[in-house]
Amino acid sequence: MASRFSFRTSLRSPNARATLAFFIGMAIAGGGAYAVTSTSPKISACVDNRTKVMYLTEKTKCPVGRTLVSWNVSGPEGPAGKDGVTKDNSGNLSIKDISKKVLPTVVSISITSTGSGGTGSVVQSDGSKSFIVTNNHVIDDAVLNGKVKVEFQDGTELDATIKGRDIAYDLAVLQVSKGNLPTIEIGDSSKAVIGDLSVAIGSPLGLSGTVTSGIISALNRPVLTGTTDRASYIDALQTDAAINPGNSGGPLVDGQGRMIGVNSAIASLGSSSTGNIGLGFAIPVNQAMRVVNEIIATGKSTRPLLGVEFDRTYSGNGKILGLVKDGAAEKAGIPVNSTIKSIDGFSIKSDIDAVVRIRSYAPNSTVSITVELPSRETKTFSVTLGSAPANQ
Repeated sequence: MASRFSFRTSLRSPNARATLAFFIGMAIAGGGAYAVTSTSPKISACVDNRTKVMYLTEKTKCPVGRTLVSWNVSGPEGPAGKDGVTKDNSGNLSIKDISKKVLPTVVSISITSTGSGGTGSVVQSDGSKSFIVTNNHVIDDAVLNGKVKVEFQDGTELDATIKGRDIAYDLAVLQVSKGNLPTIEIGDSSKAVIGDLSVAIGSPLGLSGTVTSGIISALNRPVLTGTTDRASYIDALQTDAAINPGNSGGPLVDGQGRMIGVNSAIASLGSSSTGNIGLGFAIPVNQAMRVVNEIIATGKSTRPLLGVEFDRTYSGNGKILGLVKDGAAEKAGIPVNSTIKSIDGFSIKSDIDAVVRIRSYAPNSTVSITVELPSRETKTFSVTLGSAPANQ
């Protein structure tokens, strides 16, 4: 029987103390514990295929059931007493160095009225103020009631104000009255490739400064979260880096420690399942920063409009039930009762796919939309999208 998945944006973590028992054991390989001492610039290890436990090794071959991985140590050693920079065979920084680079730019967020919270990243800072990006659903409870507080890695707490938010993209920008803060480096989500290293940083279950790693496991995953009147459409990066309640709004970074996404949702096996199952979703940073920069500049953001009403009862491709007068679709000549087959080459299998794909563009972008006409003919239209204020 096929599993049923639902997407959860409730990655907010209640402000409660978590008591954790850590059971620490020692792995013994080949009947004895040993240390690897080598002057070689390469470090190797055998990773257990089942448990994912890593065993350092000087050998070039691993036992059955384990996979050999290796890293090159490169770069100048730096001043005495300081580590160099460790890179793997793909040129990625070590998780240790990524954490050192990114953690000072990440904050934990709490809402005083509900005790809920999440994570955010400092994206801009001048001499007197700084701006932090997070998810709208992290701070939504504070819009009408409650204060927003942010906590930095050194334990400093500050009150924050909501500079602006965009429900449709599940993004919000906070402002704090403290300047000259370290800011996260912004990457390019359009260059993400399936299999790339991905690192998630956040406050799962209230445990701030938590770092987890994995890979980009899928691209352009259409994810619909929220309620009917407050829906968010995400053209998501999918990752298997562990993401749990409290990671919302935190950064997903690449192998160089550059933010490529804003962690926003997880897949769940049912209403009683809320934890990580290896399917997390992040808003691509290219899409997020367009919205964030608009909010920082004006306090508001915009969204693209195709100008159609979809037939929600239709189970196939996005079927156009109606057109907005003078909207983008009508101006391009797309007729009512057409079904959208593809947008810029991306196959469209539902109305959600169509909305997610359109939302991935900036307003006033020109896109190529292929439809099946009511006559069953296929035709491609060049459509210049409209623009409208985002719902807040």
